[in-house]
Parts: sequence; structure tokens; C-alpha cells
Amino acid sequence: MNGVDFRNALGRFATGVCLISVADARSGALALTANSFSSVSLEPPLVLWSIQNGSECFREYTECTSFGISVLCADQQELSNHYAGKANHAVREDDFEMNSAGVPLLKRAAASFSCTLWALHEAGDHHIIVGQVVEHRVSNEAPLVFQGGAYRQLALAAD
Repeated sequence: MNGVDFRNALGRFATGVCLISVADARSGALALTANSFSSVSLEPPLVLWSIQNGSECFREYTECTSFGISVLCADQQELSNHYAGKANHAVREDDFEMNSAGVPLLKRAAASFSCTLWALHEAGDHHIIVGQVVEHRVSNEAPLVFQGGAYRQLALAAD
């Protein structure tokens, strides 16, 4: 199977864009951009995301007991691009606040989830991280969408 063709086929699926955050004793508060976020279960409330095995933050995210997920708003492309960069994972404190577990969450997000680690699964060149949601917040902001290698806008119906 051609890897480029496979990646392009996957890119036909539109996804939201999230910042996954963690507070690590050695590395401090970190965030990285991910679009692999998905719901798993309502009872108990479980979500998942995946991290590349070669990620420079692999240890911090696979050894944590708590992490946060902040769904980016449509106008937060700059945050997505910043935290997608290889050496840009230290959180910019002005954009974040700490949750009850000391994990950073974006102050302004379409939605945010505070999670405790439920399971970690090896899966090819990634690890799947499953978290149990212990708190969540939601806003009326439109989410940032990524599809076909580019940011997109949702056409929202009038209420």
C-alpha cells in the first residue's frame, strides 16, 4: 500500500482540532496539537486520542495520570500551528488555566475535557491514549476543522 495515497485518503475525513495538555514534573506544562480525538463511551465517559511513537513528548503523555483536551475554536489556527511545531510544546500561560488536577486547559475553547488515564494501547506507529472524562466545559464557539491538509469552516445553520 502506498503511504502517501493512504494518508490522502484519510485526509478526506474532516476532523476537529484539539490541544492535548499535560503537566509533567520534569518538563512542565505542555500542549500539542492533535486531530485524533474521538469519543469512546458515554458510560463511563471515555475519550481517546493517539500519539506518534516518535513524538518528542511521548514520555510525558504516556506516563501521565491526567491530561486535558481543549477543542480549538474556528479562529484559533495560530494556536494549532504553534503547538504542532516540534519545539513548541511549553504552554503559553496567558492562554491557559489549570484544572483541579493541575493540568492546563485553554481558557477559551469550543469544549474542554479533564481526563484521567484509563488505558494505553500500542497501535502500529502510534499509541492510543484512552481517558476517563472527570470534568468538561462547552461553549457556543464554532470549532476549528481540518480536512484535506487545510483548515476549513463549518457552514452553521441559523438557530
